[in-house]
Amino acid sequence: MRILIVEDDERIAESLAEALTDQHYVVDIATDGQVGWDFLDAFAYDLLLLDIMLPKLDGISLCRQLRSEGYSLPILLLTAKDTTDDQVTGLDAGADDYVVKPYKLQELMARIRALLRRGSSTIPPILEWGSLRLDCSSCEVTYKDQPVQITPKEYRLLELFLRRGCQVFSRSAILDNLWSFEEPPGEDTVKAHIKRLRQKLKAVGAPNDFIETVYGLGYRLKPNP
Repeated sequence: MRILIVEDDERIAESLAEALTDQHYVVDIATDGQVGWDFLDAFAYDLLLLDIMLPKLDGISLCRQLRSEGYSLPILLLTAKDTTDDQVTGLDAGADDYVVKPYKLQELMARIRALLRRGSSTIPPILEWGSLRLDCSSCEVTYKDQPVQITPKEYRLLELFLRRGCQVFSRSAILDNLWSFEEPPGEDTVKAHIKRLRQKLKAVGAPNDFIETVYGLGYRLKPNP
C-alpha cells in the first residue's frame, strides 16, 4: 500500500516514513501543500497523512480541495493544534481522523491500520492464491504452511499480485506501485525481484511459473495454480 506524508518538518516526515517503510508501506513525502496536491494528482495513494500548518497550501484547504474533487482516500490529520474547534474544523473539511502532536507512534500506527482497513473493506486480511497465503496483519507469507522468507520489497510485490488477482502488471506499473517517487530504479530491478521471488517460492514447492510472464505485457499470478 502507498502512503503520502505531507509535512513541512523534514525530521518528523523522515522519521514517520522510516517507521512506515518498516511496516512494508511505500511512502512519499511532500513538504508543502501544493507539492502534496501535485503528488495526489499524479499517483494513486491508499492514505494521506496531512499536517495542517503547511506552506503554499494549508492542510485544511488541501483536504477540502481533495473532497470537492471527489478524492475518497482516507485522510489523517497530524497537527499541533489541539483544541476541540480545531478538530471539528479538520473533520468537517473531510478528514477521517485527527491526531495531535506529539503522538505515540504505536497509537498512530494503529489508527493508520484502522483507516486502511476501512478504505479497503472488501479486501480480506488473509490473501490466498492456491497454496500461497499472505497474512496482512502479521506480514507473514506461507506456501503449503511452509514459511517463505522474503524481503519487504518482495512482500509488497507479492501483495500487489494477490490484491489484483489475474491482472497483468507491466514493469513500469510495478515501479509505479512499489517504489516511492524519490527512488525509482530501472525496469531491470523489477526483473531481478521477480526472479528472486520465483526462486524463493520454488524452494518451498511452488511451480516455476507460479508468477508467470505474459510476453510483451508483464507479469501476473498463474490462473488456477
